[in-house]
Amino acid sequence: MLEFTAIDFETANSSSASACAVGLARVRGGRVVDRAGWLIRPPAGHDRFFELNTGIHGIAAEHVVHAKGWADQLPDLAAFVGADVLVAHNAGFDMRVLRSACEATGSAWEPYRYLCSVQVARKTYALDSYRLPLAAAAAGFTDLRHHDAVSDALACAHIVIDAARRARAGDVAQLAAALGLRLSQLPAAAPAAA
Repeated sequence: MLEFTAIDFETANSSSASACAVGLARVRGGRVVDRAGWLIRPPAGHDRFFELNTGIHGIAAEHVVHAKGWADQLPDLAAFVGADVLVAHNAGFDMRVLRSACEATGSAWEPYRYLCSVQVARKTYALDSYRLPLAAAAAGFTDLRHHDAVSDALACAHIVIDAARRARAGDVAQLAAALGLRLSQLPAAAPAAA
């Protein structure tokens, strides 16, 4: 059964720790069955909003004033993901955000396994560019509101669902193997000593 969670982060500035929004899409049996997303107050020291970033995703400091901080929202993120493999478009970026925000707040993170949908798209489609809008369109997902974290997570999920169907892969590990890719894994970490 094709099961995974697609994830997308938006950041307040050039710091990988500056997560200000997350989008999640849960896939079961090759279908999106749930989605979630919320704003995040970036960790102290990483909470300045750059005009460039706000111009991309539309999130500004005033939007996150009452949002949970990184450490307070992390249990919600972990509860949604469970033991799933994570999938993200440019997964290195999203995994760096997760790890950096945890490091900035002294929070532990799970040693999630993950797959990059950019790599999946490159092995599945012949496109001029593998940016999310073009890869999502190739997968048949045309409702993308790019840089809305939930919409981006949904697009990513649809890319992997379509690629798995084309490759006749029953799960994420089979898909990775069929495409000559590998599942990566975040190293386990413990919270910083108080």
